[in-house]
Amino acid sequence: MNKLISHTVRCRNKELDLRLPKIMGILNVTPDSFSDGGQFTDVNAALSQIEKMISEGAAIIDIGGESTRPGADPVSVEDEIQRTIPVLKKAVENFPDTFFSIDTTKYKVAKKAIKAGVHIINDVSGLDKEPRFVELCKKSGCAYICMHSKGDPKTMQNNPSYSDVIQDIRTFFEQKISELKEGGVENIILDPGIGFGKTLEHNTRLVGDLDHFSSLKYPILVGASRKSMIGKILGSRDVDDRLIGTIAIHYHCLMKGASIIRVHDVKEAADSIKIFNAVTAAHN
Repeated sequence: MNKLISHTVRCRNKELDLRLPKIMGILNVTPDSFSDGGQFTDVNAALSQIEKMISEGAAIIDIGGESTRPGADPVSVEDEIQRTIPVLKKAVENFPDTFFSIDTTKYKVAKKAIKAGVHIINDVSGLDKEPRFVELCKKSGCAYICMHSKGDPKTMQNNPSYSDVIQDIRTFFEQKISELKEGGVENIILDPGIGFGKTLEHNTRLVGDLDHFSSLKYPILVGASRKSMIGKILGSRDVDDRLIGTIAIHYHCLMKGASIIRVHDVKEAADSIKIFNAVTAAHN
């Protein structure tokens, strides 16, 4: 355990205890997400999936209504609200012990989600698209996930480049942390954004050097679940055959200090965390 990192994150009226790693389960209520698009667009199907993920060990459920896969087209505010808010309202009501986050870059969507009871705003643009998220988090008490990305989903994989990917992202985080703290937001989670405007080399470097961000003293979230970097490493492996690769990447990130892993396959992730916790406890 990295003693530099805060292990409690306040999420409105709830405390997220990160002394041991937690799982964020992915719920895409979209027709076009790269892995599970179209599976959970019905409210009842979405609630059933949420119940399954919670029973398997998810502490947080991340609900998203706009695909952020490379090449994805943007979605209107109205469509995103229609997709996410009915599910979120029912989910918060039915599963009061679970933390819910809204995966959005839109102010109106986040505001509606807060009214519906969401605990965390997960912003893949890291305030670049919507700086008013600072104000929303301050007023509501929501925690904020600051993710690094380069460009938007439509264009982000068009030859991304960095002077030094670790140092560039660290500088980005330092700037955003300053903005958030100046705006009165203290409950911050950092996500280096694997696959968001990064080459395979950038992504593997982020995984290998993830502990370089620990001195920023905020919890680190990593989401590599079923992503293309795994397919490339394993030789053009299909999306549905990337589970073991996902577990391997995330386990390495746990060893490097990650506090939250964002996954599609909750049961398998929970097994890996149990192993990690047992080995860590024995080592200490």
